[in-house]
Amino acid sequence: MDSAARHILDLDRRGLLRGATALAALAVIAKPARGDDRLRENPFTLGVASGEPRPDGIVLWTRLTGVAAPVEVTWDIAADPGFARVLRSGTEIAHAAEGHSLHVELTDLPPASTLFYRFRAGGHESAAGRTRTAPPPGADTALRFVNAGCQHFEHGHFTAWRHIAEEPIDFVFHYGDYIYEYRGLRPEDGGWAARARVRQHEGGETWRLEDYRARHAQYRADPDLQAAHAAHPFIVSYDDHEVNNDWAGGAPPDVARRPEAIPPEVFALRRTAALQAWWEAMPLPRSVLPRGEDITAYRRFRFGRHLALHALDTRRFRDAQPCGGRGSCEAIDRPDAQMLGTAQERWLIDGLGAARDATWQVLAQQVPMMRRVLGDGRLSLDKWDGYPAARARLLEAIGRQRIGGAVSLAGDVHRAYAATLQAEPRDIASPAVATEFTATSITSEGDGSDVQGTPAVMRNNHAIAFYGDRRGYTLHEAGPAHFGAVFRALPFVSRPGAPVVDQARFLVEPGRPGVNRA
Repeated sequence: MDSAARHILDLDRRGLLRGATALAALAVIAKPARGDDRLRENPFTLGVASGEPRPDGIVLWTRLTGVAAPVEVTWDIAADPGFARVLRSGTEIAHAAEGHSLHVELTDLPPASTLFYRFRAGGHESAAGRTRTAPPPGADTALRFVNAGCQHFEHGHFTAWRHIAEEPIDFVFHYGDYIYEYRGLRPEDGGWAARARVRQHEGGETWRLEDYRARHAQYRADPDLQAAHAAHPFIVSYDDHEVNNDWAGGAPPDVARRPEAIPPEVFALRRTAALQAWWEAMPLPRSVLPRGEDITAYRRFRFGRHLALHALDTRRFRDAQPCGGRGSCEAIDRPDAQMLGTAQERWLIDGLGAARDATWQVLAQQVPMMRRVLGDGRLSLDKWDGYPAARARLLEAIGRQRIGGAVSLAGDVHRAYAATLQAEPRDIASPAVATEFTATSITSEGDGSDVQGTPAVMRNNHAIAFYGDRRGYTLHEAGPAHFGAVFRALPFVSRPGAPVVDQARFLVEPGRPGVNRA
């Protein structure tokens, strides 16, 4: 156990609670700096963001830097970029107890509208952001959106986010791995990542709340990422690296192989700190705010007649990976395996049934559902391949309820895939139940290549129609006639300024699951 873990373990839980309670109380009673009190430095260096697009509402976000006391912040939302037609204005207090983040939850806004927002504090004004509300129920409107994630700061430049900022889309789904928890790479670490490091993490591995806050701030300072957030509303989820690589439910990673690595009580404190910092850094409502070890990050969105989106959490409620996460053992086939947990699984199945009137139902998640035999014949047990009984239950429910437009969107594996989800993944004749598009990474694992591993992947997996190893994102369109996917890739991320190219296009027709090249 390293010194940081030992330090966390030494914290008295009651003392930590007292400290957090006292901090919150001080935040309430401390006199805030008023909006007209001058701040020495610009506090809006982390940019602005919006999220949670609803037909009548949106969440506006910013996080102040360089301040210690509470600060009064004014916000405006307008119908035009020059703010000549301001629809609403208000003030909020940014408190230290929440990392000086603001989460302004607005309602009673016009549906299907492009709006503009800004913040002001201490004589400084933020950059203006642009957002968009969802279309109203029943609207015959096609939606365009992006699926993206896995953005290791040290592995490349965030050029893909600059391209996403310029896309004419309605929203972004960020599937997770917004930050990486590792300490900065050093040349003596060896390996390709240390040799090819583009830039460096500040500080050591993240353990405490202040560590995670600082890491989020380092990522948020990137101008390309800021541009994407300022251009579009985001629907965000978390995966493993927001906390710790391959964590699962209440268990620290590697618990089956190395139970001494991170004591469970240390991991519980680390996870609580990490998810608090994640909430602070994202345009999220208070309903997602962690309460101790509890968090409910799965939620549902509806966009007119054609799109229902179920944002899932495939980390917090799953079982630990079987077989220690590697190899093969009887535990893979356990019939009660949980990827979503019983409550979330029931919530999803019920929600799929309730939204049968939507042309498309998107399962927006973190890890691929498809069966994926790797080049050496192994399965990746951190994905749904480690939980085949849970996958079978969900696919059976989709088929039983006749959800003809089910689409899974995933990420995590730093590769792009298009695949057909079959009732029995190992049977080539099994009927198609749903379609899956897995987005590659923004930067993680560096530039990638055009051909690496492709022949083996396609040979071993009859349901996979496309494999891509470049960095980039996936652009989607959901409308009355089809669900589209365009795999957009960058030839390099090791230096800035890469162009974006289309690697492949696919279309899915309503009621006919499975991938078809456009």
